Order: sequence, then C-alpha cells, then structure tokens
Amino acid sequence: MKGNGKTIKKILHYLKPYWFFMLCSVIFAAASSLLALYLPVLTGEAVDLLLGKGKVDMDGIAAIIIKIAILISLSAAGQWIMNACNNHVAYCSVRDIRQSAFEKLQRLPLSYLDSHAAGDTMSRMIADVDSFADGLLMGFTQFFTGLLTIGGTLVLMLMIHKWVALTVIVLTPLSLFVAAFIAKNTSSLFKAQSKTRAVQTGIIDEMTGNIKLVQAFSHEEEAQALFDGNNEELGKISLKAIFFSSLTNPSTRFVNNLIYAMVALFGGKAVIDGLMGVGQLTAFLSYANQYTKPFNEISGVMTELQNSITCAGRVFELIEELPEPEDPAEPEEPECAEGAVSIKNVSFSYDKSRSLLTDLNLEVPAGKRIAIVGPTGCGKTTLINLLMRFYDVDAGSIEVDGKDIRKRSRRSLRAGYGMVLQETWLKPGTIKENISLGKPEATDEEIEEAARRSHAHSFIMQLKDGYDTVIGEDGGQLSQGQKQLICISRIMLSLPPMLILDEATSSIDTRTEMKIQDAFAKMMQGRTSFIVAHRLSTIKEADTILVMKDGNIIEKGRHAELLEQGGFYSKLYRSQYEM
Repeated sequence: MKGNGKTIKKILHYLKPYWFFMLCSVIFAAASSLLALYLPVLTGEAVDLLLGKGKVDMDGIAAIIIKIAILISLSAAGQWIMNACNNHVAYCSVRDIRQSAFEKLQRLPLSYLDSHAAGDTMSRMIADVDSFADGLLMGFTQFFTGLLTIGGTLVLMLMIHKWVALTVIVLTPLSLFVAAFIAKNTSSLFKAQSKTRAVQTGIIDEMTGNIKLVQAFSHEEEAQALFDGNNEELGKISLKAIFFSSLTNPSTRFVNNLIYAMVALFGGKAVIDGLMGVGQLTAFLSYANQYTKPFNEISGVMTELQNSITCAGRVFELIEELPEPEDPAEPEEPECAEGAVSIKNVSFSYDKSRSLLTDLNLEVPAGKRIAIVGPTGCGKTTLINLLMRFYDVDAGSIEVDGKDIRKRSRRSLRAGYGMVLQETWLKPGTIKENISLGKPEATDEEIEEAARRSHAHSFIMQLKDGYDTVIGEDGGQLSQGQKQLICISRIMLSLPPMLILDEATSSIDTRTEMKIQDAFAKMMQGRTSFIVAHRLSTIKEADTILVMKDGNIIEKGRHAELLEQGGFYSKLYRSQYEM
C-alpha cells in the first residue's frame, strides 16, 4: 500500500495541469447524477396517480412523462460532457507520461540500456501505459458518478423512511469488505502479469529483429519453445489475476441483491403499516437499486485500478532512473579541434566486482593513426566507449585537445568523432538521408561525391530510385556489405577531426576493401584515427599499434618493430598468415 501511495502521488502530479477539466467532469457528473436521482421521485408520483380502475389521472401522468423525458435528455448531455472531459484528462496525462518516459530514455546512460532488455523497456512505454490509460479512464467515468449516486440516494432514502434506509446502511459494509479483500489479493497477480508480459515482449522483439539468425542456425524450435513456455506462464498468471478480479462483481452483486431483498421486505411491511405509500416504496426500491449498483462499478474500478497503478509504477520506475550526469553548465570547449588524445591512469569496469581496464595510460598526438588489437574481451571496444563517453571512467581521466572530456559537452565531443563499426547504424528513410545523417545541410553533389569515394555510388544507382530509394529499419533488403558502405559514405561526407574504425570493412569483398583502404588512407591523413582490427594486414601502416590483453596495453610500437620483438603481436600475426 505504501508503494501504491507513492505511485498515486506521482499520478496526481501528471493530472494537476488538467484540474479545470477534472472540475468540469465533477460538476457535470454531479448534475447528471442529481437529475438521474430525481427520476424515481417522478416515477413514484406517477404510480400514486394510478388510483385504480377508471381512476387514472392521464393528464398528470402525461405531464410527468414530459418531465422525465427532459430529465433524461439533460442527464445524457451531462454524461456526454463528463465523458469528453474524462477522455481529455486521461489521454493528455498519458501522453505526458509517455513523453516523459521517452525523454528519459534519451538521457539514460548506456549502462541502463545494456542491462535491461529492449522488450521490457518497450512494454513499459507501450503496453503498461495503455493499461494505465484504460484504468484511469474507467476510474474517472465511474468513480465520481458512483460516489455521487451513493451519497444522493442515501440522503433521499433517509428522507423517505429512515429505518428502512438504516437497513441498507448497515448491510453496505459487507459489499465494501468483499471488494477490498479481493482487490488487495489481486495486486500481486497483476504485477506478476506485467513483468511476464514484458519478458514476452522482449522475446518477440529479439526473435523478430534477428529472424535471419534464428533461421540460419535452425533455431526455430528452440525459439518456439522459449515463447511457448513464457506464453504458458503468462496465460496461467493472467487467468489467476482475471479469475480473482472477476470474483468482485458477482460477490458484490450477491450482497447488493441481499440488500435489495431486505429493503423490499421491510418496505412492504412499512406500506402495510401505513408508514409509506406505494409510490414511495417504488421510489425507495429504485433508490436502493441505484445505491447498490455503484458498489458493483466501484469494486470493478478498484480492481482495474490495481492493475493500472501497478503498470503506472513500472513506467515511473523508468522515468525515475538516474540519467546520465549533466554536461557542465559552462563546458570547456577547445578553440580548434585538432584531435590530440591523452589517457591518464584510467581504470574502468562494467561490473565493479571485476576489473577490466586498470591504470591505462596513452598519449596520442594529433593526426596519428592508432591501431588497437588483441583477443576478444581484452578491452578494445571498452576503450572506444570511453573515448566517446558512452561510459565515464571509474578513475583517471581522458583528455582531448588538453580538455578533460567530462568538462566538455557530449554533443561537441561526439561531433568530433566519425565512427564506422562492424555493426551498421541505419534508420528508416532514403539512402540520401542516411548518408547525410551527420551533415544534414549537405548538398546532393556532396552526398554523391562521398558515396563515390566510398565506392557505394555504383550499387546505389542500381537501386530503383537511386539516392531517393527508401530503406526499412536496419537497411531492409540491402546486404551487410552495402549497409557498411553507406556508413562509410556518411563519414566521408562529414570528415570529422577524429576517426574510429572498428572492423569497418569486415563485411566488404576483398577487391572493394582494397579500394576503400586507399580512400581511408587519404581520409586519415591529418586526422587522429583509432582502428580496431582483427585482420592485422589492414593496420600495417598505423603509426602506433597497441596490443591489449586483459585490459592492459602489453605491447606498443609499429608493425615491423612488434614483429621483431617476437611477442604476443608476433604470435597473433603469424597465426593469421603462416600455415
């Protein structure tokens, strides 16, 4: 309950800007409910005009029917306006919550995204927010009118006959107790349902995003089994949650029907004793029914709200995650970007219980080509992540052009790097839009020239619409090599002062690779370049080769020097080129 209280406070924070519409909703709910409450009075008066055979006051009944028609019309109009206000409040507040979640997603550190499944994050922002919206809308629509109806009918019943009304009041807590007991015990089930649904979203997202890999390794049966297991678990949890929550309505209906029967019994006795008229009893029975009906609705709302609050709590967990440290208020930007990099006593690890980089030192003069080699897991990609400040160092510092990168804005730091990775980054859109991603103001001539230098122009012109060809997510039907050429074209267009090439030609045929290496050589002239490579033949011309192992630089030098030393690099090279 304590956690729910905190979540409710956060929900109220998002509802606060729409207080006017909430006030209008309450006003029109009150008006609609009061008009509806007056209908039994008119019905009772009409019953009293049925005095007996041949003694029916038709004129009086006709006048009452006209009043009833007017009241029903006004009540319906009030209900429509109330629902319009409720829809506005619910969907606008949900829009704001989803916007806050997406804004936080843009500012979350990479460590969060690396440690949380994409499907879970998607489930929080889509399925959980939708469930919250449904519960919120139901709460607004039925909760206000229900409370007003209960209060109004209670007053009117006391005015008609207080002792029969007290019978209703005494039995009412039974309905509340049943609803509260069931709602309390379904909260944990709805929470488990949301978590299991998030896992399922993650499985679907992973399998659809990597369907070629699944099919290539004939992993269909395993993937199906994984999904079936999760789907079975979700089905069981959902069945339990829905079963227990569905007990609320029939349970409260049983109690409410019991109350109605007691009212009919005691009311009939009062009519026989002459304490009330038949018309009053008719109105009283109608009020008793109206009084108990909202308890069914409110109990259903409470059950739905349990699910809604649980879903909202998961969304707020995402919104309240600690963002990346803010950029300094007055960042220290270098006057001109030269590309000199200094790594001083840097230590870093993803898991703080296990060290990765320890006391790493490196000086890279501007314009030099630095190759980084080593076995898998030695820290090559980690070093790139630190240079780009996707992660911050645990100790030590990294300086670019004499400025600590933590004192610079991330935007200016990353604008100084051009990256081509083994994993391609493409977005849905045209080829032209993907190439100009780093330089949106580029002209068509500049884009075409960049594509020619990367040897992508020829295959682009073979596409249906050339540079205006629209590609889907992650490149659609393009081959891996074609996608990589587009990424290389992007760097050729922007030409930043520093380059990061991580297996940049891994998916390109040998002949094209030789041409691109020549283009890279020209592009790297005067630019600080970090080259991560497994094929050591591509880094022979590097100014310095760093050999990493277990998070440390164990060898450093030019290609010929390292071969002469006969150390770890020499063994790596000979393992590739000597049979």
